[in-house]
Amino acid sequence: MALCYQLPVLPLDRPVPKHVLSRRGAISFSSSSSLFGAPDPRQLSQRRGAISYDSSDQTALYIRMLDVRVRSQVGFEPERRGSHPYLGVDFRTLHSRAESAGTIPARRIRRLFSFQRHLLSSRLLRGAPQLNPLHILDEDYCGQAKCMLEKVGSWNFDIFLFDRLTNGNSLVFLTFNLLNQYGLIELFQLDMVKLRRFLVLVQEDYHNQNPYHNAVHAADVTQAMHCYLKEPKLAESLTSFDILLGLLAAATHDLDHPGVNQPFLIKTNHYLAALYRNTSVLENHHWRSAVGLLRETELFSNLPAEDSLSIERQLGSLILATDISRQNEYLSRFRTHLDENDLSLGNASHRHFVLQMALKCADICNPCRPWELSKQWSEKVTEEFFHQGDIEKKHKLEISPLCDSEANTIASVQIGFMTYVVEPLFAEWARFSDTRLSQTMLGHLGLNKASWSAMEPEASGSSEEGESETGRATEEPSSRVLSQGSQES
Repeated sequence: MALCYQLPVLPLDRPVPKHVLSRRGAISFSSSSSLFGAPDPRQLSQRRGAISYDSSDQTALYIRMLDVRVRSQVGFEPERRGSHPYLGVDFRTLHSRAESAGTIPARRIRRLFSFQRHLLSSRLLRGAPQLNPLHILDEDYCGQAKCMLEKVGSWNFDIFLFDRLTNGNSLVFLTFNLLNQYGLIELFQLDMVKLRRFLVLVQEDYHNQNPYHNAVHAADVTQAMHCYLKEPKLAESLTSFDILLGLLAAATHDLDHPGVNQPFLIKTNHYLAALYRNTSVLENHHWRSAVGLLRETELFSNLPAEDSLSIERQLGSLILATDISRQNEYLSRFRTHLDENDLSLGNASHRHFVLQMALKCADICNPCRPWELSKQWSEKVTEEFFHQGDIEKKHKLEISPLCDSEANTIASVQIGFMTYVVEPLFAEWARFSDTRLSQTMLGHLGLNKASWSAMEPEASGSSEEGESETGRATEEPSSRVLSQGSQES
């Protein structure tokens, strides 16, 4: 934040001059609270932020808003960082629900549980002795939550229950636990305070108002990635550096996701679409946001500069692989390797490619979970789809595929997604890693698809027109599903 104060300041509502963007450097923004819709201007004195711009590749490396607050109330929650209103749509409140008067928001209550965490962090800074080896974690990390983490490698791991037991901090606790479990904190000599700050900022930068693309989804993907990393082929060949990259990529792969897909950003002329030239817009933003947090927290400041840059580049390669519009490209390459039996995990580039495929599987593994978990994820992602469709109707935009609640049902969306995206990917993964886990995932996938198929006639049987619409939704080729442009990923 101190760096931000030293930068030239421009009002937020003033266009950035082209000559400023043509150089390598940074721009600082500040505004009054009125521009950000604060519930009470007295609660917010000033908001500042910075964009670090690299003109060599015409890509913004770092877009981040920083808050300077007068906290007149314990537990006041900051507004979303990095959101951008347009067409009257504000990403900070896009998926939020109105709360009844007189009630205290759940996240405001969770803030109260964080007080002891700050005390423990202060003890670290003072050099006080530690009470246990996982010294970043406080008292709400105990009991049932601690017992759950003993089975973090189980495919039946209930991330929703774990999130409740950790007071909404599932991503922080789970990722820290895994980094410690693999011995990466000690091996890479990561500073405990910097690591905790990084994980908290990552969790904070997910939009928890999003029904699907939120911190719980990131925690679920991280847990799935852990399951894949423990598979015999990977466990025997991956280096500690590979494992570190895999876990960080899983935790940050949807960072600052706005809850809408790439086509929506393009047709509304969003600045991110222009910045990344309509190519892997969301994935580029997730990657650059992760790089920004790594640099802000200086998590790898103890490593040589070359190693830090290598982590950033390879992290980007992994996150960009989650672009579902490139699904066929990666799947074809994976299938070719398996057909020719030429994957050598002693080769660094081959290991990295397998990590990319593992992250792709983890990102869309929800249909392969047990029904009680899979069904919840299906409902959440479809809710996010339909909400985007409602916004598009409101502004008289073309409705994106699968986002029209009148033409699609949860069942039809899921059946199409499973048939054209999930099944082909996990069939090839089972060829690569023919283990009990792979067979379990395929088994759940088949049962879940059958369950949705059984529900579909009930959902669409009320009218012939509804039947024909949902039928077309499931029969159209995979390009229709892939055109979501990373919506479900």
